[in-house]
Amino acid sequence: MTLLQMLLEVGLGMLLGVLGGVFGIGGGLLAIPALGLLGLDQQLAQGTALVMVVPNVMLALWRYHQRNRIDWRHGLLLGLSSLLLAWGGARFAVGLDAGAMRLAFVAFLLALALWNGLQLWLQPTAAVPKRLPSAGLVLLGGGCGLLGGLFGVGGAVLATPILTLLFGLSQVVAQGLALALALPGTLVTLLTYAGHGQVDWASGLPLALGGLLSISWGVRLAHRLPARRLRAWFALFLVGCALLLALKG
Repeated sequence: MTLLQMLLEVGLGMLLGVLGGVFGIGGGLLAIPALGLLGLDQQLAQGTALVMVVPNVMLALWRYHQRNRIDWRHGLLLGLSSLLLAWGGARFAVGLDAGAMRLAFVAFLLALALWNGLQLWLQPTAAVPKRLPSAGLVLLGGGCGLLGGLFGVGGAVLATPILTLLFGLSQVVAQGLALALALPGTLVTLLTYAGHGQVDWASGLPLALGGLLSISWGVRLAHRLPARRLRAWFALFLVGCALLLALKG
């Protein structure tokens, strides 16, 4: 890898870090289609993106906690329940056809965008927090862990809209708690992809460095945006990621 390539990947990591901080997702959703456009197949792109996502999620989780105190009991229930199913999803994903995985991921992103857009219509007023039942958190963590392991995105992207719509959390509080869900599953997913040779460390490490340099800016911006605008931007972001990935076909 040349110095110019490394600097470009650090710059890409900084852009993804800002977006990951804004949306509380670690940046993997955009990193995967971007790496696909650079020539990596779907599984290798997902594994390489996780090299950036894991440290980004750690730092973003801490930054969100500083601004909106996270209930670690809830975070622990979500994180532990996601762990085993994330491993199972990742084990399944590394053996699938790359083209089929890409199409499934596009459909996954579009479904999430539709879900988030639907929220804007279903929840026009400010969220009213509800009690978070332990059984519901375990089910949520397990389901998000499975999909996060399958698609290499950590599960936070799915948890956030459910926490806002069903549990009445604000967008930024839900994003912080979703990061607590994502961390254990994201780590085990990275280890699983790496164990199957589906990680390009030479590309992943510069991305990770760029993300760590910028993700705090994104967290700061997220807390300044109105909740409905943040949710609308999130839905548009998902559609953009899906379109980028579809271009690879």
